[in-house]
Amino acid sequence: MERLAAVTARATAAFDAGGAWRDEGARSVAAWIATRCRRSLTAARKQVRTGRTLRDLPATEQAWLDGDVGRGHVEPMVQTCRRVAAEVMRRDEAQLIDQAKQMGVRSFQRLLAYWEQAARPDGVEEDAEAQRGARRVHLSQSFEGMWFLDGVLDPISGEIVAKTLEAIEHELFRADWAEAKAIHGEETCSAHLARTPAQRRHDALVEMARRARGIGPRAKRPRPLFTVLVGYETFAGRVCELASGTVVTPGSLLPWLAEAEVERVVFDGPGRVIDVGQRRRLFTGATRRAVEVRDRMCHSEFCEVPAEECEIDHVRPWAQGGPTTVENGRPACGHHNRHRPP
Repeated sequence: MERLAAVTARATAAFDAGGAWRDEGARSVAAWIATRCRRSLTAARKQVRTGRTLRDLPATEQAWLDGDVGRGHVEPMVQTCRRVAAEVMRRDEAQLIDQAKQMGVRSFQRLLAYWEQAARPDGVEEDAEAQRGARRVHLSQSFEGMWFLDGVLDPISGEIVAKTLEAIEHELFRADWAEAKAIHGEETCSAHLARTPAQRRHDALVEMARRARGIGPRAKRPRPLFTVLVGYETFAGRVCELASGTVVTPGSLLPWLAEAEVERVVFDGPGRVIDVGQRRRLFTGATRRAVEVRDRMCHSEFCEVPAEECEIDHVRPWAQGGPTTVENGRPACGHHNRHRPP
């Protein structure tokens, strides 16, 4: 499937360059493709953009044609190529694609984001500032009294809101499940729950607002936590990302540092944590935290669940004498912790 998509991209670029689409009076090659191939104009434009950019990315195109990488690797390369100087991309393209062949899509996108930070440090900070400047929320009421909510949040603000909303939604889910289980017993399933996931998120947002109104103006708000990995960069490369894995620029953290708490984690090797510093507020589970910041996602090659949402699994099982240490720990999502290979 990926090789066929690569052939299509190459054919699109050739058709674009040949100009035959002009013979039928089409305003653009994308308009011709949208009409003749029964595609949306948006999809056609994306197809053309990919084909054109791949002319400058021969290693990427070849790896895609060979089936060694997929669209999830190629599209971020195409987008990045449009922002980075051509000579810089030509210099490092082969090395980036060699990494892509060995990495999942999400991990490669993160690596590419860090590479771009090094390739155009001033540009990425300007992009981050533009994201921050584009933040907005609109809440309007219809003539029937319904409310419509729409907004755009920058990466850090969005993660704060998302994590809080998710935590409250989980509380509501547990309450719904307990209520349904009291009626249906062990046969309880999602169809028995009183609210849909979307309804729970709605109610969680309202509950978030109610709790905020219940806190006095002098109440101490929870502060963002930033983790400093001392020595980790030596072994694993640059790290500047949120708990969800979203890569952010160093400059985008600055507005938050005045109210943030900083956690220190010191590494003396690729897999060995020698110290987890204490925060000013109560912090428990230093061993778990060390595994989270070291591995950052589920250990399975088929999974990219963030480590903070995983359980910590013993590499050598506890029943076989495996110690509960950082070296013997690894994140495992609920599925991969239950379905451990023999």
